[in-house]
Amino acid sequence: MLMRLALLMAMGLGTIVGFPGTAQADPYPVVILQGLDKITARVTTFKVPLNQTIRFGTLEIIARHCDKRPPTETPESAAFLEMWAVSPGRPTATVFRGWMFASSPALNALEHPVYDVWVLGCEALPGEAGETAETVTPETPKAEGTAQ
Repeated sequence: MLMRLALLMAMGLGTIVGFPGTAQADPYPVVILQGLDKITARVTTFKVPLNQTIRFGTLEIIARHCDKRPPTETPESAAFLEMWAVSPGRPTATVFRGWMFASSPALNALEHPVYDVWVLGCEALPGEAGETAETVTPETPKAEGTAQ
């Protein structure tokens, strides 16, 4: 664990996980992933809203968190993902659980014989362009019976 922490610090990735004295990344509600089916050589880009399950081949993927640095910082996106292999007649097996970094996909990669999955970035939900999950402000409710 200490070796991985030292590696992250040496690579300058400490800002994603929030080490003291470093810039913080903003959380976003959607993870942009890219997947490769090694059998067909087909590459697919897909968007995964947080805490929703999507299927890619026989994989089920849930994104739990996505951070992206602000434009004034060095570009970096990181996502915490969980993936399971689901095959009929076999028990579900966890194949990946951890952080993936867009700038260093090999740092913590999915090891699967058929599929590769990596993080491309994070984005806001449609209609929230440029806003992060924490900067979205609720609308002020309108009083009933007032002219608009």
